[in-house]
Amino acid sequence: MQHLIGAFLRLIYRVRVEGIENYAKAGERVLIVANHTSLLDAALIASFLPDRVTFAINTFISRRFWVRPLLSLVDTLTVDPTNPFAAKALIETLRKDGKCMIFPEGRITITGSLMKIYEGPGMIADKAGAMILPVRIEGAQYTPFSYLRNKVRIRWFPKITLTILPPRRFDLPEDVKGRKRRQLAGEQLYDLMANMIFESSRIDSTLMKTLLEARRIHGRGHIIVEDPLRKPLTYGQFLIRTFIFARLIKRFVAKDEDRIGLMLPNVASTALAFFAIQALGRVTAMINFSSGPSQVGGSCRCGTLRTVITSERFVSMAKLQAVLEVLKAAGVRVLYLEDMGKDLRLSDKLLGLLYSFMPEMVLRWTVTSEPHDPAVLLFTSGSEGTPKGVVLSHRNILANRFQLASAIDFGPQDIIFNCLPMFHAFGLTGGTLLPLLSGIRTFFYPSPLHYRIVPEMIYETNATIIFGTDTFLAGYARFAHPYDCHSLRYVFAGAERLKEETRSQWIEKFGLRVLEGYGATETAPVMSVNTAMHYRKGTVGRLLPGITARLETVPGIEEGRQLYVRGPNVMLGYLKEDRPGVLQPLADGWYDTGDVVSMDTGGYVTILGRIKRFAKIGGEMISLAAVETVVAALWPEKNHAVVSVPDARKGEALVLLTEKHDASVDSLREAFRSHGLSELWIPRRLIGVDKLPLLGTGKTDYVKAREMAMAKAS
Repeated sequence: MQHLIGAFLRLIYRVRVEGIENYAKAGERVLIVANHTSLLDAALIASFLPDRVTFAINTFISRRFWVRPLLSLVDTLTVDPTNPFAAKALIETLRKDGKCMIFPEGRITITGSLMKIYEGPGMIADKAGAMILPVRIEGAQYTPFSYLRNKVRIRWFPKITLTILPPRRFDLPEDVKGRKRRQLAGEQLYDLMANMIFESSRIDSTLMKTLLEARRIHGRGHIIVEDPLRKPLTYGQFLIRTFIFARLIKRFVAKDEDRIGLMLPNVASTALAFFAIQALGRVTAMINFSSGPSQVGGSCRCGTLRTVITSERFVSMAKLQAVLEVLKAAGVRVLYLEDMGKDLRLSDKLLGLLYSFMPEMVLRWTVTSEPHDPAVLLFTSGSEGTPKGVVLSHRNILANRFQLASAIDFGPQDIIFNCLPMFHAFGLTGGTLLPLLSGIRTFFYPSPLHYRIVPEMIYETNATIIFGTDTFLAGYARFAHPYDCHSLRYVFAGAERLKEETRSQWIEKFGLRVLEGYGATETAPVMSVNTAMHYRKGTVGRLLPGITARLETVPGIEEGRQLYVRGPNVMLGYLKEDRPGVLQPLADGWYDTGDVVSMDTGGYVTILGRIKRFAKIGGEMISLAAVETVVAALWPEKNHAVVSVPDARKGEALVLLTEKHDASVDSLREAFRSHGLSELWIPRRLIGVDKLPLLGTGKTDYVKAREMAMAKAS
């Protein structure tokens, strides 16, 4: 019967089993765990694993009339979850070198992602001394037997894959007992399941191939992109325009130009231009037009860019004429979309339509990109110095997308509102590529600085997910109506420290918890994030699956250690002005974040400051970020920045730039004393400013802030 059912399922669902060799490696005493996607899951496990497996079945489910005939085909053990002794039978079965199967979620997913993981299975594996064998079921969520109707595109016969990952064993300290041990086993089981989702994801692909896969899964008619012009594009329309755009770029740009610059606002056309360059197998270089003419010129020199595509209308509206002059002086060719559009031919439109119906074949003919090849060139913000080109491969970006997907539940039922610029890694990966490649509708808005308009647009579009920095989120909370954010499920903050004032504003005004994350352009960009299931106030969450951390002591800094990370999302390397166009990879694969962090026993990361943002005063290392935190708590209604300047007596001195013009050193002294900090931590010089200098991403521009402080000091 097992072979008959297996043959039938293989015929109609083209079931593929990967990693079958891991089943034998698990040995005899094995607890099999799997994600729960549909009513087919148990039949799939029973049919395609080599041995007979005992299934743990909820007592209440086993009483259903349609379940009883199915249970007669497999070995089962009914478990009453309300009975604390119910797990004993499973433990005994495992101790007799049995193989048991359990779904740790306890129910079929209604989100399409991993749901709550119960502690019981982890405790059972621990007490039985069993190996844990993770199995990923993928594809069954698209069948009529899932609980995702009206959330995903349901099909009768989607392809189903079972991925059996290497067996694991819990590593629990011997001295941890009782309830704490059970909780720790539950946490390790969740991490195992999340890692299973990530490790079985297909990161070894290219951005263009993944876009085509998303179109196949979600359908050619699925709406995927919209902007203020209110002309939504489906996957089919997006592909047609991408191939048309690619033909135009190929006509205007030389074949030997591997990197093509884009200097465009957050609109649908920018996403199209991005993928048009990908369709040609070239690298998309995103130009940070808000960084100023000299920074843009430096970026082009780093990346040896010869062509930058922009819009004449955009240049005029954003007043970027000075930037264009620098580009032209550096020999960079500027292509306007308006001029390219004038050369659009009927043949381009017809071939674009034809290519959209056979894109896989077209890519095989024209593109030679591989997963490890460069895909995107981004430039660091320059908040601490001159810009560097960060080269990210297809695999880097896809890895980060799947790392996020393994930790956060999102799907085609969501709508992402993206007003973060695409030249920023947060706006590109989180706000653009993640939704486009996951079937999530995205609404692009050109500027995050429109504090009154953005909340209105969130309300109008019924957005469910937004990304922002502390500066932007604080601005929206100040001007928004309390009902503007009624549709939001997730609010993610990154790029700068989330202030307590901003966190409180969102909870009190909208009833929403802001989930703070942490990342860097070099990591594509997210390294850690708080989630609905794993949240700890004041931290930036736990590291994402697949990322390994190393903490090293920093001389002179007692609290915290310097963070290094390694993982599939870490960049290929830098392009720098000292060797333009030459990739300079990391020496040993470890990326130095430059941040001092602490990590608690639960794995939650707290950012204490940047190495470059420490000052040595009177022999003591002072964290400028920590000083800013105290000042922000004292005057939360205003923005502040602390920088260090040379001092003949103490080596360095702290300067506070503040938008609070009546700030006084006496008030600061009292605040720092209440926090138990010494006099060395108190800024002695206060400079009142109307507005702090900001980068285009909303971060404080510390380079300009320090220049202002130095100018005042002189």
